[in-house]
Amino acid sequence: MSERFIGTWKLVSYELRSDGQVTYPLGRDAVGYLMYNNDGYMSAALMASKRRRFVDMMEATTEEIEAAADTYIAYCGKYKVTKDKVTHLPATSFIPNWVGEKQERFYKFEGNKLILSTSMTHGGKQHTAYLTWKRVK
Repeated sequence: MSERFIGTWKLVSYELRSDGQVTYPLGRDAVGYLMYNNDGYMSAALMASKRRRFVDMMEATTEEIEAAADTYIAYCGKYKVTKDKVTHLPATSFIPNWVGEKQERFYKFEGNKLILSTSMTHGGKQHTAYLTWKRVK
């Protein structure tokens, strides 16, 4: 079953849905890649497409660092596939709380697309996140 996951996937969209409303936490044009290897490891990185550059990369201001942090998600580690879920097991993560914690995603394949969904709290409100990925050839 996990053979279908193996490869590189490019982000098509990242949406949060709640009460009939759709929001885009990294913008409608967010970019990212998701990779699954046949050795049982995965890596994901997502970001807003138009991020402000640091004036001085070696001496970024607190505001520049906060803006960069608000527009970026990345983690990697092992993964496991079951009948209806893929579980990511981050060994490293930009979000410290995710290290060592299971990140369960429901999945479905539609042609050359992989759709992952999960419940999450964002802005103090419960949402369902939908991430659509397209296989890279």
